[in-house]
Amino acid sequence: MMTGDWRYILRAQRGVWAAFLMFVLIFGLYIGNHQAGWTVPVITTAANKGVLLAIVAMAQTLPVLAAGIDLSVGMIFVLANCLASTLVVGSGLQAGLGAVAVLCCGAICGLINGAIIVYGRLQPIITTLGTGTVYYGLALGLRPVPGGDIHAGFAEALTGAHLAGIPTMLLVLLALVLLVWIPFRRSALGRATLAVGSSEGAAYMSGVPIDRAKLLAYTLSGLLASVAGLLLTCVTFSGEASAAIGGVYTLNSIASVVIGGTSLMGGAGSAIGSIFGAFVLRTVGDLLFVFDLEPLWQPLFQGIILLAAVSISSLKLLRLRNRLDVFR
Repeated sequence: MMTGDWRYILRAQRGVWAAFLMFVLIFGLYIGNHQAGWTVPVITTAANKGVLLAIVAMAQTLPVLAAGIDLSVGMIFVLANCLASTLVVGSGLQAGLGAVAVLCCGAICGLINGAIIVYGRLQPIITTLGTGTVYYGLALGLRPVPGGDIHAGFAEALTGAHLAGIPTMLLVLLALVLLVWIPFRRSALGRATLAVGSSEGAAYMSGVPIDRAKLLAYTLSGLLASVAGLLLTCVTFSGEASAAIGGVYTLNSIASVVIGGTSLMGGAGSAIGSIFGAFVLRTVGDLLFVFDLEPLWQPLFQGIILLAAVSISSLKLLRLRNRLDVFR
């Protein structure tokens, strides 16, 4: 590969590298000041919390790349949590079939979002705000009060550390990147999603399958959100229809996308950057814990990090004399 190619790759992925370096710095401070230090229980606990938001951030990234947004990811996450606490029980076979049903439900929710946006010609922000309310209503119908259970062996297999001390949650996240993100990014519809996000008019004139690209993006978004909801049930061994949890995960997923270098205007970004952005947000809370600071400071530090990420991404625009140069 030529030197120029490497420079292009580094420029194109500078948001990912910035989020990665930010995470390494914050996590290094956390581990360096933790009483137990780098131990399997500490890493597993941090991974179990961080991976949940990372997967929801991946789910948010796909619609954002298509110049959309999904305000229902948090509610699909909560709905999947409530469903899993009801269906992933009984024998191993029953639990496995229940998990498949939970994931199918998430994909259907995402498909409904995409169908309304594509065929109903409604704005994504309004559509997903409305469908998110419906999904929360379904979750509340399933779990009016917190409760339920999950197959113990299934949950322990996904929340422990079995392979050389590596948390299983991280392996699940890696599997999602390899099986969902990379195939999507390299597929024709994945490239079409980026084209739609860059300029939907130009994509239409070029014969890009806009409708199919949007449908796939929102369907995969719902699927990923349901994976996170299933994993939440494995961590908590219960289901809870909490609007607060759904809202926090939705907003933090958008913040993770921004920190990871993905443009909210669409057409540029990576789910890898969103993953590290999510890890940054999660580690901030842990960092306050080891420094014995009040949890009330967490939103302040998260806001500072978010503003810093947005400011860094805007430096390129400040250097331009002609705004048309941004498209070169």
